Amino acid sequence: MKVSLTPVKEIRLLGLDERSLCNLLWCAASYRMDRLFWADGYLFCIEMYDKSFDFEVEKGILPVSQVCYTRFPKYEKYYEVEKGIQLPIVDASEMQLYRGFLRAIKKMDRGNYPNIKAATPKSSNRSSF
Repeated sequence: MKVSLTPVKEIRLLGLDERSLCNLLWCAASYRMDRLFWADGYLFCIEMYDKSFDFEVEKGILPVSQVCYTRFPKYEKYYEVEKGIQLPIVDASEMQLYRGFLRAIKKMDRGNYPNIKAATPKSSNRSSF
């Protein structure tokens, strides 16, 4: 059996938005996301269509429909959105693919996408549920 490593050559983000913690969590819960990701002080949610994986295998390019993020300084294994609704959080700090998402997030935070104006959330207040 032959095993070969074929890393993604390029990630194409179709949407990248900073959200308040409250809005990011509720959006993820209402869309039935099964997990969120955390790396280096950021919490993020990634939405990909199933066809993205087919395209990635054929072309080496991974199209991602939406990445939403918020600052989240301390890692937690899960977050309780509302009573009875908990979302697991994966520490993806050591994973190359997710560090690629993190680079894009940090670039957006620094304003280094000249043609894109980041939407700034109204509040990052954890207790706004």
